[in-house]
Amino acid sequence: EVQLVESGGGLVQAGGSLRLSCAASGFTFDDYAIGWYRQAPGKEREGVACISIGSGYSYYADSVKGRFTISSDNAKNTVYLQMNNLKPEDTAVYYCVADALWCRKENDYWGQGTQVTVSS
Repeated sequence: EVQLVESGGGLVQAGGSLRLSCAASGFTFDDYAIGWYRQAPGKEREGVACISIGSGYSYYADSVKGRFTISSDNAKNTVYLQMNNLKPEDTAVYYCVADALWCRKENDYWGQGTQVTVSS
């Protein structure tokens, strides 16, 4: 059974930091791209960051470049999203995703989501 289990969300003040974790199981970790999507109330789901586990290639949305860092610990089958200098507009439910090709709207697998709230 495939599982993507997110953790690390919470409430933080603007300018603060959080680190999200996504523990993956049930598939060959190295063969996948794993990333993060987010959805704020009343807005469409948007891709935030993605990493190809095998190559290490990563991608960031323009809105988070320079503030967020995606990384993986292959020994733990876990992907992290370090979020620094958080802004109120980063408030959203963050979903871990995994896909055999690349992070996209129709990812193979989705986690249950974790809430990130940034207060001004």
